[in-house]
Amino acid sequence: MKRRELIKGLSLLPVAGAVSGSNIESVFAGSPVMAKQAGKSIYEAIGVRPLINARGTVTVVGASQILPEVQKAMDEAVKEYVQIDELMDAVGARLGELTGTEFGYVSSGASAAITAATAGCVTGGDPDKLWMIPDLTGMKDEVIIPAYSRTAYDAAAKAVGVRMVEVNTLDDLKLAIGPRTAMILVLAGARSENGPLSIKEIASIAKPLGVPILVDAAAEVLEVPNPHITQGADLVAYSGGKYIRGPQCAGLLLGRKDLIIASRINAGPHHGFGRGFKVGREEIMGMLAAVETWFKRDHAAEWKTWVSYGNHIIQRLANVRGVTAKLSEPKGRSNRAPSVTINWDKSIIPLTGEDMEGLLWDGTPRIAVSGAGSFLPFPPNLQPNISIHTPALQPGEEKIIADRVYALLSKPPMIKRAAGEAAFDLSGQWDLKMKFSASTVDQTLIIEQKGNEFIGTHLASIGSRDLDGTLHGKQITIRSSYTKDGVRINYTFTGTAEANTMQGKVSLSEYGDAEWTAKRHEYRPAGARRSRG
Repeated sequence: MKRRELIKGLSLLPVAGAVSGSNIESVFAGSPVMAKQAGKSIYEAIGVRPLINARGTVTVVGASQILPEVQKAMDEAVKEYVQIDELMDAVGARLGELTGTEFGYVSSGASAAITAATAGCVTGGDPDKLWMIPDLTGMKDEVIIPAYSRTAYDAAAKAVGVRMVEVNTLDDLKLAIGPRTAMILVLAGARSENGPLSIKEIASIAKPLGVPILVDAAAEVLEVPNPHITQGADLVAYSGGKYIRGPQCAGLLLGRKDLIIASRINAGPHHGFGRGFKVGREEIMGMLAAVETWFKRDHAAEWKTWVSYGNHIIQRLANVRGVTAKLSEPKGRSNRAPSVTINWDKSIIPLTGEDMEGLLWDGTPRIAVSGAGSFLPFPPNLQPNISIHTPALQPGEEKIIADRVYALLSKPPMIKRAAGEAAFDLSGQWDLKMKFSASTVDQTLIIEQKGNEFIGTHLASIGSRDLDGTLHGKQITIRSSYTKDGVRINYTFTGTAEANTMQGKVSLSEYGDAEWTAKRHEYRPAGARRSRG
């Protein structure tokens, strides 16, 4: 496209208006390809399929839809300029008033709130120390974490450069706390409220020593008084884009004002380590509007609506032979939302949960249930069940889901599966070569095969992990998983095998795909020397 034509096309873009289905054509009028997609959603116009979110407030499928009040606040915020620190001060004070805490901070998500809070506890608000991150020489460089709190979200704290110190008991905690302890990180849940390493018990040890406690409550709702701070926590991080229904790329840090100020300076608009964690004025005001609205919403009515969606799905499936469906209404704080679990008799309906997830994902409209849409779960759901979460559904979508699930379970399609005896015995050590997007890495597979199935070890860059797999004819599948120290890496290898070679594709779970080849390892006799040629 010529420059003049491009400028002409850009001039057709609407000014300061929301993009809706009615003006998609004008939005994309500058591109003939896009213009052909007029009348479809804004995502379809660029070749991306929208979906019905029956997974819940999960980030990778869009989490939740922002409230109209939030959208209005964001639209108003972009019309004027402000000094961001002044805005943060005013919003922080208002968040404190609304939530019954000392102060608040709008971050670029719950994970960013944890990173900023960790940096704040490490540096204490000292700019000299801020500029040294991630070199923590001479600073408090340890974060204590209960074993039950270890998750993939530890990475938010580790990004600062701290060492995670895992504890299992109060005695462990007493021994772990020292002059290098920056803070204690706790994942909100049943064990953080009751038990030997609850927040209350941790606070009884940490408070007298002046060690702050940060609680990761990303998937929780807001309560006043704050239950975690009441138990003794100093800071609590929340996601803004889940049940609060603020901007998805926003979060909250609530609690002690001094620590929040020290945390906030580690993020944008300030320079240094956390410059990339900035939030714009529209997200700040949108997040404030979401919190304001939270305390005005009829939560009982919302819950009743979510339950009604689940009951409709259950009723629709009531007469399908071999199918049972049950509504769950959890009472905990985290991920508190109704869901439907659908089970079926596999002798009547020869489908696995993985099959159903794929069929719904690949259908039209696309429907995300259980773990669909983010990565291949490990192990895969080979049981005859799926789960449907209702809070992210829009009116009428429960009917679409019910009809699609009914159609699939009442007349299940035939799924072609690998079969046949293994063509080879792959037992032994294999030299594995992984071709990632921008690098090629040597790894190792050690396999012990028995019939069609095998177990073994996958030696990769971060360490060793168990593997299992199957070989039918020459068709091979290998799965490995590493979940130590908060790490979450799941690989699924597929491809073909020969007696001494293997190759194919590998799903890196949430990290995309790669290619792999493997050769049977050649052992040299002890004492053998290489020829100089």
